[in-house]
Amino acid sequence: MLILALDTGSVSGSLALLRETTVVARRAISPKEGYSSGLLRDTKELLHCGGISFEEIDLFAVNAGPGSFTGLRVGLTTVKGWAEVSGRPVAPVSGLEAMASEVFRSVSSGSLIAAVMDARRGQIFGGLFRWRNDGLVVVDRVGEEVVTSADEFLASVRAHVGTAGSVTVACILPEVIRPAMERQGLGRCRVEVVSPELAPFIGQLGYAKAMRGDVVDALHLDANYIRRSDAEMNWKSG
Repeated sequence: MLILALDTGSVSGSLALLRETTVVARRAISPKEGYSSGLLRDTKELLHCGGISFEEIDLFAVNAGPGSFTGLRVGLTTVKGWAEVSGRPVAPVSGLEAMASEVFRSVSSGSLIAAVMDARRGQIFGGLFRWRNDGLVVVDRVGEEVVTSADEFLASVRAHVGTAGSVTVACILPEVIRPAMERQGLGRCRVEVVSPELAPFIGQLGYAKAMRGDVVDALHLDANYIRRSDAEMNWKSG
């Protein structure tokens, strides 16, 4: 199975081409240029580098959120168009889940992983996951993904972990979570700084979802923004 994976929702956009779980080619894409202007060019160059034609792609995997509202919208709209034209399925993947999957090799099966991402405005996106070893990269979500303060998120993590348990924290920018970890009594828990290029991990999780039949078509592809856009919030309060 050939998978084209896309992430435009995190701090550093990326593309990846995978054959099942093996990364064939990968490419970082800069959000400074604007995803809408360079995304198709970068995709064409990625496919050329991998020696794969667009028609050979069997599955699209995409970061469905949470993350940058504008970035997610561009990525999801692009993948929706690809899926509609090609008739191929889509595996929407949580960006937080992709971050958690980056550290699964360094923890034992059943371990808890808290993934956190800077959401700006003094808040974080957070999700708690449990890694399960069943031959594929599988991380099960524990509770809902949230946008909240770092302290509030870690207080909920402590409730799941208990006094005797531990949790590994996966993050791109450790400074957004370390101070709150100290305040919440989790200062001794391990912090794993993960790669901001999430597309390869989104592709691996997308493959696992496809093997479980957990895919959607273009019509049913949707985002998990968690937090409404500024425009929507301003309109609601106006």
